[in-house]
Amino acid sequence: MFVVLVYDTAAERNPNALRTCRKYLHWVQRSVFEGELSAAQYRALMTTLRDQLDLTYDSIRVYRTRSPALVETEWLGVPMGNQDSVL
Repeated sequence: MFVVLVYDTAAERNPNALRTCRKYLHWVQRSVFEGELSAAQYRALMTTLRDQLDLTYDSIRVYRTRSPALVETEWLGVPMGNQDSVL
């Protein structure tokens, strides 16, 4: 599946969320990540994030689709992050 993940966490939890997301997905902009994941990788990512974050304060939003070809993306301004392989 193709995943776009966006998080908004307290400053003290940002480094953990960033590290975890970068293990699985491409960093594309500040707290925005995207990439292809298997179902097992997706479950592992979400389980790790669930354990790291305060779900009464922090927020994660995930958009899933079958293929990146099904997502129309438009950039304005300077692209951030990279599209290099994660693994």
